[in-house]
Amino acid sequence: MHTPIPFVGQVSPEEERLWLSALSAALPEEQIVPLASLDEAQRDAARIAIVANPNPADLATLPNLEWIQSVWAGVERMLAELADRPFQIVRLVDPELARTMAEAVLAWTLYLHRDMPAYARQQKSRVWQERTYLKPSDKTVGILGVGNLGKQAAESLKGACFNVIGWSRSPKSLPGVETLSGAGGLHHLVSRSDIVVCLLPLTPETRGLIDQAVLGRFRKGSGFINFGRGAVVNADDLLAALDQGRLDHAVLDVFEQEPLPADHPFWDHPGVTVLPHISAPTDRETASRIVACNIGAFRQDGTLPETVDRKRGY
Repeated sequence: MHTPIPFVGQVSPEEERLWLSALSAALPEEQIVPLASLDEAQRDAARIAIVANPNPADLATLPNLEWIQSVWAGVERMLAELADRPFQIVRLVDPELARTMAEAVLAWTLYLHRDMPAYARQQKSRVWQERTYLKPSDKTVGILGVGNLGKQAAESLKGACFNVIGWSRSPKSLPGVETLSGAGGLHHLVSRSDIVVCLLPLTPETRGLIDQAVLGRFRKGSGFINFGRGAVVNADDLLAALDQGRLDHAVLDVFEQEPLPADHPFWDHPGVTVLPHISAPTDRETASRIVACNIGAFRQDGTLPETVDRKRGY
């Protein structure tokens, strides 16, 4: 029997129970246990940990870890808080997560495309007025970030007949989609797009990327969706762009501080839809199967899954 694998997370007792149940079902040959149940010898022997937003102090009690498997896709907080730890970090790469994100991108793109924020304002003012309809083929959606999530989101949007273009920091190709890169490519994409969708991870290079200079190049009256990370966008600059009419509406699901503080101006701004980080929740069953495959391969011959590049930030 292998050394028990600790589950380490800053989650509610109920969420921990659900994760332990799903992981144990996917890994019947392993013991997946709460960190608190391990004695000192077991902590010293642990080589793997499964984590969900772990407390660095908890991981410090596992001195001989070789790698940790996150059950979340985002890793920026761990990279910042665990910079001095030598173990490898594996983030969750789940096709189901990409499908769920693509579903959310399409849903909220259609929300903006069909003028739903405007109709909501009209209802509040008791205005009965039809707005001009444009076909999806008359609209261009620009996607910032064309990795696993961006690729599936692009396919979903193309299936709904939108014109799609993509951007990444370094050159990438996407079948059937025009892709741009670099600062010039970013400015070009936002100036051509009716709706811009941000799926970028948070790295030193993307922090504050969507600022006054970039927002100033958005097509007047365009829409913006941020399903990436809150700190990629300068919140003050975004509010200014909305107030100036540069942007018509922003759908925001991620914020630099979560939950979003009750006194934040986003809550009451007529040009903002606030969502509580729900665009692509992790599916415990599919995530647990992926974790099981990764741990199984490691147990068999020491093979590590793809690990996070600490310099790139993902």
